[in-house]
Parts: sequence; structure tokens; C-alpha cells
Amino acid sequence: THSFRNIRSSILTRHTSTWPSFSAEHAAISEMCKAFAEKELTPIASDIDKHHKFPEEQIKAMASLGLMGMMVDEQWGGSGLDYMSYAIAMEEISRGCASAGVIMSVNNSLYCAPVKQWANDEQKEMFLKPVASGEKLGCFMLTEPGNGSDAGAASTTATDGGDCWIINGTKAWITNAYEASYGLLLATTDKSLKHKGISAFVVDMKTPGVSLGKKEDKLGIRGSSTAAVIFEDCRIPKNSLIGPPGAGFKVAMGTLDGGRIGIAAQALGIAQASLDCATAYALERKAFGTSISNMYAIQEKLADMSTKTSASRLLTWNAAMHADNGLPFTKEAAQAKLMASETATFCSHQAIQVLGGMGYVSDMPAERHYRDARITEIYEGTSEIQRLVIAGQVLKEYKP
Repeated sequence: THSFRNIRSSILTRHTSTWPSFSAEHAAISEMCKAFAEKELTPIASDIDKHHKFPEEQIKAMASLGLMGMMVDEQWGGSGLDYMSYAIAMEEISRGCASAGVIMSVNNSLYCAPVKQWANDEQKEMFLKPVASGEKLGCFMLTEPGNGSDAGAASTTATDGGDCWIINGTKAWITNAYEASYGLLLATTDKSLKHKGISAFVVDMKTPGVSLGKKEDKLGIRGSSTAAVIFEDCRIPKNSLIGPPGAGFKVAMGTLDGGRIGIAAQALGIAQASLDCATAYALERKAFGTSISNMYAIQEKLADMSTKTSASRLLTWNAAMHADNGLPFTKEAAQAKLMASETATFCSHQAIQVLGGMGYVSDMPAERHYRDARITEIYEGTSEIQRLVIAGQVLKEYKP
């Protein structure tokens, strides 16, 4: 019999992904996150998945490494890094634990990024600094029970109450809901204007009138909390409005562009973890008198997994480079998210095939990767929505 413990150890020996044009800083971030993930995340990933535990100590450690507000300027508590640094870090963190990856992604992409872009300095001091530093967590409240992909159909309302805004409605599927101190909320301030009547607010999650639904019992990424957030005559200060009234839809769409780079990198981490697991197992497992790594059927799977993962990585880095150079990146982010999420699903599926029966039990991480991968094709825009976004951008490029 062969040692599955040895296989699990060998999974951690993969070289860090690199690129000839990486700066010294990018290479250092990659190595730092890889080392942290292998020491602090991979060993606990199975336990937090099985017991639906929020990885509190690990998230605190990630904050101390500057990973919770990577693209926020240092004066506002962040690390002052670029999208490429963020994509590199997200892959390595998610390779160790996809739950930690999505907690990090929401904090960086869906909360810190829009507050950084749209808030004034007074608001940044109050709402951005403690979250970018990782002292507190943020969440993003867009989706509702009656609108998922139709982001412009927000039924949650924000009514002008004179000296405050009065919020009523329910938001659904909110990641970090139970741990977040602040949330970026999209609510309708003028129904007659439809999507142009949506505005963005920052809400202190401890405000009276805010309550949480039950924690959802999810297929994967179980270490992160997901719940409905209910607003019942919730009164928030007038200075909670982020950006001008009616800019909420624009805030949301821009936020999701950046968020798709984060989720592409999360999916990439899951895909790479699946490839690591399958390759390590193939090298150790003996059948018919030889290592199964010598069999063409196994080699074909590993080749396809590796090729799709590398292609996804390049698309993700391409989107990050577009963002870092101030270029439009809506299409590039959607392409990266589409490719990487479908690659994560493909690779995690193939990993289970390589492992056979061992892929179906929790002794090995393959089944967790399979469950974690599935959500990457759904949140921050389904694969179907990504294709619509990409096609729309392509058609726009060709129109005279």
C-alpha cells in the first residue's frame, strides 16, 4: 500500500507560478503567499470546510501581511499595491483554502475598491481605513431574493428621511454577512429612474434595523458565511451615501469588473490545487505493475488540466495588467473569470477521475476542490452573464 500522507505532503512541492516580466515585488508577494498558504491554510482547510468554521486567526494573519486591502493606499490602511499583486496573492491563498480566498476577495474587490474610488476623505477615514487594514471586514450587498443577474432591478429602497436615509428591503447571498462590520449597499432612491435611480451607501452592520438570516448551508466554500441581510426601517446617517445619488448601478458594475479579477484568481487557485493533487497522486499510485502516471489516459487528463490552468492564468494576469495600466478591462475581466471558473470545474472533476475512489472521500482534498469550484461559475456574474458581457464588448469594438 502507498502512503496517502506522503501524497498530501508532495502536493505542496509545486514551484510558484511566475512570469518573465514579474517585478521583484511580484515575485516576493508570490513566494510570501505560497509559504503562508502552505503553512497556515492548507492544514486547516479540510477542518473549516467540515465544520463550517470561519478561519478567524488565519484572516487576522492575512491582515498582518497586508492582504486585506492590497490596492488601497497606505494612508487609508492598505498596502498600496496593484491588481497584478492582488491576482498573484489571490491564487496562492485560494490554492491553500478557497474559503479564505473568497473572504479576502470580497474585502478587497467588493468593499474596499468601490469605497476607495467613490468615497470622500471623511468617509474613507471612517469606512475604509479599518477595513483595508483588516481590523474589520466588509461585505457587498447587491443581490436580492428577486434579482440575481438582473442587477438593475433592486427593490431595496433608501428613502430620504431628512437627517437620515431609511432603508427597507432584503439582500441575499451576502458573503461575510456574519463577520462584516460594514457593508456596501445598493438601494433604490428613485424608482422612476430604474437603474439610474440606484444609489450606493455604506452601512454599519450593527445599526438598529439590520438583521441577518440563517447562515446558508452551502455546497462549498463553507468557511465563509453567506446569509440574507434584512433592513427594516434602518436609519443610516446622511453621510453614508457613497458617490452622487443615482450612481449606484455604475458603482456596482465597476466593482464587479474588478471583482471578476479576484474570482478568476480564486478559481485559478482551485484549478491549480486540483492539478497539484492529481499529479502527486498519479506519481505515487501503482496499478497494473506501474505508476499510473505512465498511462496515456492519465497523462491526457494532466495535460489538459495544465494547459487550461496556464491559459486561465494568462487571461487573469492580462486583465490585471489592463487594470494596472488604466485601460478598460470589462471584457478582459469577464474573459478571465469565465475561463478560470470553468477551468476550476474541469480540473476538479478530472482530479477526482485520476484519484478514483480516493477522490470521492474527504481523506484527500479533491472532493473539496470539486465543491469549492462550482460557485466560481455563479457568483460575481454567472458564466452566461460573462458571455453576454464579452459578446457585448466584442460587438461594440466592431461597430463603426
